[in-house]
Amino acid sequence: MFDQDPLFKNNILETIIDSAYEWIVVVDHEGIVRYMNKTYCEFLGENPKEVIGKHVTKVIENTKMHKDVLQGKVEIADLQFIRGNYMIANRIPILNEGKVIGAVGTVIFRDTEQWKKMNSHIKALLHELNFYKKEWEEINGASYTLNDFAGTSREVQKVKKHVKNIASGDLSVLIRGESGTGKELLAHSIHQLSERSGKPFIKLNCGAVPEHLFESELFGYSEGAFTGAKKGGKLGKFQLADGGTLFLDEIGDLPQSMQIKLLRVLQEKEVEPVGSVYTQKVNVRVIAATNRPLESLINENKFREDLFYRINVLQIQIPPLRERKEDIWPLAENFIRLNCAETGKRILSIDDDVKEAFLAYSWPGNARELKNFVEAAIQLTHSDRLSLDVFPDFLKEKLGINKKQLTLKEHVQETEKNVISYYLETMDGDIMRVAKHLGIGKTNLYDKIKKYNIR
Repeated sequence: MFDQDPLFKNNILETIIDSAYEWIVVVDHEGIVRYMNKTYCEFLGENPKEVIGKHVTKVIENTKMHKDVLQGKVEIADLQFIRGNYMIANRIPILNEGKVIGAVGTVIFRDTEQWKKMNSHIKALLHELNFYKKEWEEINGASYTLNDFAGTSREVQKVKKHVKNIASGDLSVLIRGESGTGKELLAHSIHQLSERSGKPFIKLNCGAVPEHLFESELFGYSEGAFTGAKKGGKLGKFQLADGGTLFLDEIGDLPQSMQIKLLRVLQEKEVEPVGSVYTQKVNVRVIAATNRPLESLINENKFREDLFYRINVLQIQIPPLRERKEDIWPLAENFIRLNCAETGKRILSIDDDVKEAFLAYSWPGNARELKNFVEAAIQLTHSDRLSLDVFPDFLKEKLGINKKQLTLKEHVQETEKNVISYYLETMDGDIMRVAKHLGIGKTNLYDKIKKYNIR
């Protein structure tokens, strides 16, 4: 009977696939879903009957089933970020007489507990890789360019033009602006556009170094200079930056005891390591940055006037974000794009009330605060849409969003959405368990998941 009844064979085959360890999806040559097994649908919170006929990008976040694989490329063991975790995905083109007519994709690690162990291991390796990559960038050069200074306002275009004009040459530059406006980014850009771009870019945050370590950090020390000194001594930031650029961030926090020594180095172009009786010639361009009013510090005898004139040969002033609100959305979109590329998430739309709230806010933390807002929202959203609902309460308060303005119906809907999202997450997307726990039918739960766009 098994060999003779095609219907029976199809039912057996479908049962086997639905029970398979892997999650399986099949698309046609246009990326339209033609089949998705039951376990995959349950994980995604999709109705098996409703996914058929949809484009795969509307069903699976960060999918690549509609890209290279439909050009005949085989992809094995690719990392894919789905619902907050990295998964291992395989994508195989389906060929008929040498022509690609579709593709089959599989995702392994349906066992959530087993996957969590490996996922933690992979994340640890990725974090370690990022750590060494960042360390390499810090030692070997600048990692940003002028293209990273996003914005369309007249003020931003003026700043970019000024950077291009002053990048060449060796004159000292002072970058001024509030915290979070992008001072370090411009320092990187100046170095990249200068004749020194092939040489080291070294940075030092003057507000992060203990006063008793400043001299050795800037000028290095010789062997035996003090108890605990490294054998052979240590190079300071000036020696490391020789031939390149030294970026002194938060120059207003430089201890007074170090200001005269820095001035001498800038004038004489030579450093004397701690514990040494010899000086070393250095060829370094200094870019300094501050968010403090140096003129007021001079009047209070907290900053040397002669050092100010030495570092303030060329000056760039970055206006705060509240004075160039037309840059808010170009910046936000740039941060969304970068964060999605880093985390594997996907944001396709942004609610108008989010844009209105962003434009109405004063952004005292400038671009850095905007970046933090965007990253928090992307992390907390369970869909490809960015709405005010996903922002934490303390961010909503900052944006001036009063939840009491919601109607009773809106409060009920928001509560229902949060409850369903919570149980889907805690029960690993098991539709049957969630529906039973909430006392509603499976179909009703599917309808609510679709209504609230829960992923």
